[in-house]
Amino acid sequence: MATSSHAISPRKLRSDLYSYSYQNDSNTPLVIAVLASLIERTMARNERIVKNCTWALSKDTRTRVFDCHETPDLTIQSYLERIFRYTRAGPSVYVVAYVYIDRFCQANPEFRINARNVHGLLITTIMAASKYVEDMNYRNSYFARVGGLTTNVMNKLELEFLFSMGFKLHVNVSVFESYCCHLEREVSIGGGYHIEKTLRCAEEIKSRQQEEKRFNQIARVML
Repeated sequence: MATSSHAISPRKLRSDLYSYSYQNDSNTPLVIAVLASLIERTMARNERIVKNCTWALSKDTRTRVFDCHETPDLTIQSYLERIFRYTRAGPSVYVVAYVYIDRFCQANPEFRINARNVHGLLITTIMAASKYVEDMNYRNSYFARVGGLTTNVMNKLELEFLFSMGFKLHVNVSVFESYCCHLEREVSIGGGYHIEKTLRCAEEIKSRQQEEKRFNQIARVML
């Protein structure tokens, strides 16, 4: 993996997970880029499996509830960044959501993450994780608007998810730590170049936005 001043290292990711600060509003948690890369590779692998084995398509009507009639025109990372921008859910929420996604897939072996169900699964697990981790939360109706869903659909997805999980939402410290380690391995071994490239692009965009913000502030002062 090429070195870069903006590269995500396991140590940098861990520091972000455990000591994230909201003081800088433009600071998107590093875990979002890592999780997006992991989910995208999972989807690519599932597409290959389904292409070669038609029986691999899920026939469980309960998990088909996550299929969107109209998929958002957003990349996985853009969708996660949108959720962060409007909910301000901390990095630990995304780690717990990742735990939930893994548990859900284990509880439903036929379920495979794809372009049709990934957005519904992400907003549902992040909402559930936020309720578990955070002291204060938004209503389901707000998460629905952020995720591009109706409130009724959001409520239905939450119920299906909770019953499918058997309401087993507790994540102890050792489990949380093990998933953090898995995300760190994702940075150091799998897909590191893609994560680094994605973050570098994001940093360039943020830098331009900050320059524009400073310019506008100076212009207002002069006026």
